[in-house]
Amino acid sequence: MKQVNIVKRKRVLILSEGFGGGHTQAAYAIAAGMKLVSPDIHTKVLELGSFLNPVIAPIILSAYRRTVVTSPALIGMLYRKQYDKPINRLTRLALHKIFYTQTINVIEQLKPDLIICTHYIPSAVISRLKAAGLKVPLYTLITDYDAHAAWINPEIDRYLVSTPEVRRLLMKRGVKPSQIQVTGIPVHPNFWTTKNKSCARSELNLRDIPTVLVMGGGWGLLFKKQVLDTLTSWKDKVQLVFCTGTNEKLAAKLQHHPSFTHPNIVILGHTNEISKWMDAADLLITKPGGMTCTEALAKDLPMLFCESIPGQEDSNREYFINSGYGEMLSSEAIDRWLERLTTRHHHEQFNHSRIKAFKPNYQPDRCVRDLAEMLNQIQAGRSKSHIDEQLLTPIGM
Repeated sequence: MKQVNIVKRKRVLILSEGFGGGHTQAAYAIAAGMKLVSPDIHTKVLELGSFLNPVIAPIILSAYRRTVVTSPALIGMLYRKQYDKPINRLTRLALHKIFYTQTINVIEQLKPDLIICTHYIPSAVISRLKAAGLKVPLYTLITDYDAHAAWINPEIDRYLVSTPEVRRLLMKRGVKPSQIQVTGIPVHPNFWTTKNKSCARSELNLRDIPTVLVMGGGWGLLFKKQVLDTLTSWKDKVQLVFCTGTNEKLAAKLQHHPSFTHPNIVILGHTNEISKWMDAADLLITKPGGMTCTEALAKDLPMLFCESIPGQEDSNREYFINSGYGEMLSSEAIDRWLERLTTRHHHEQFNHSRIKAFKPNYQPDRCVRDLAEMLNQIQAGRSKSHIDEQLLTPIGM
């Protein structure tokens, strides 16, 4: 009788947490990218703490958000104080007992072939389960251009990192080179290609003139009055798009402010089309979150950085500034850049130099393609192990 080979559908569980949007954005970027490059891969994305504790988790996340906005120095102090300290066994036990007791049940129900964590807390939780006997491979994606020691656990099978610099930092912390793969930070497939700016502006009902996209309002991090005054002073020559995210109060405030009432100024609330808005823009003004910076990198969009959340965003900003892909936000920088944008020859000359020097270092689809290949290797290894077990099993048993 002819044997029929049934290809087992591959399952990937992607775990994140909602402390800042970037971790979960990265998780969904992996899911969307894997579906595109390998339709036989089935993914499930969970913000693990929120899934297991839907009442308590939003309270904790809200408190974190308020702390970031009102006391950013405290966040920076804690980050630096713990920078070289991995999550210890006692903390992992406490996390498990207080918030993550049902994690193993989730894994047993979903039966993943691979678990990917885009936040260090679920990574620590799964690491503890692996130490207790869980056999599912664990990959951890570091979603910034730095590596806090909290990301490191001995049970992690593979680290996926943004740059060779982060790889070297992990090696200094004792991680084996064979466990670290430079994949770049993944972005949603919408960011894998770039549309013509004029076409993107037409689709968004924008004027076809130099355009600046301003992000960061969702966290209440729009800028000092002097900077805003400098920006709006260019409104007759440059189109300004202020994306306020879910911050409806800020959107209403800007919409009713006399300085922002102009045909070339757009107040944009929450949108799922940031990719298209980046296509339409010539310059991005933002805080240096890992995901936003990487999306801009994928779109060849230079950046001016406003005040960052102390900690990993400082490292993100330093990386992109040192790479020549952006600089600190100031009134002087705004005037210099907008002068370039309104002078066609200088703008084109700058773009050519920047892309040639920097762009080849990042391939937006590389992470998910590498993951798909690694998953194939995992499945092939299991199949070989199963065949070896059959060959070693005596006939009749």
